[in-house]
Amino acid sequence: MAEHPEVSEPEEARAACASVSAVTAEHPAVARNVAVTGGAASLTPPMDGAPMAQPDGGAAEQVRHHHRERAVVGDRWIARVLRAGAVVSGGMFVLSLGLEAMPQSERVHVAIDLLRKGAASLLLVTPVARLAVAGTLLGLRGEWRYMVMAAGVLGLLAIAVGTGIQA
Repeated sequence: MAEHPEVSEPEEARAACASVSAVTAEHPAVARNVAVTGGAASLTPPMDGAPMAQPDGGAAEQVRHHHRERAVVGDRWIARVLRAGAVVSGGMFVLSLGLEAMPQSERVHVAIDLLRKGAASLLLVTPVARLAVAGTLLGLRGEWRYMVMAAGVLGLLAIAVGTGIQA
């Protein structure tokens, strides 16, 4: 705003800018995770030399910490789902390759076929499971719009699979 002296910031925006700047200056790890509401606020200190407001270390900081902790826990659950799907599917593929070394019989061929089809199916289902976990976690956080979108996508996938099986 300093480039355009004819445009002045409202006092609320200047205070928001100062408090966000103070929080990010004190906690460098927070700098990339700060959510700013109010379009005029920025992560830079005020240009006119006004003193920066100190953030309240009380309830607001605890709420931010709680929300961040819940987001991290949710990300861990999503990572676990994706990791488990990839590891189990990979294990099934490796096991099917190991069965190739066994003497060939009808049972071995059936086992190899089942393992490979199961591994491929698991690779396809893993992102769907991730979507279900993410939708559930978003609903628990109170982000209903995104939860409804996730449920809608899952519903469309279910309809597509249902019509594909009937065809």
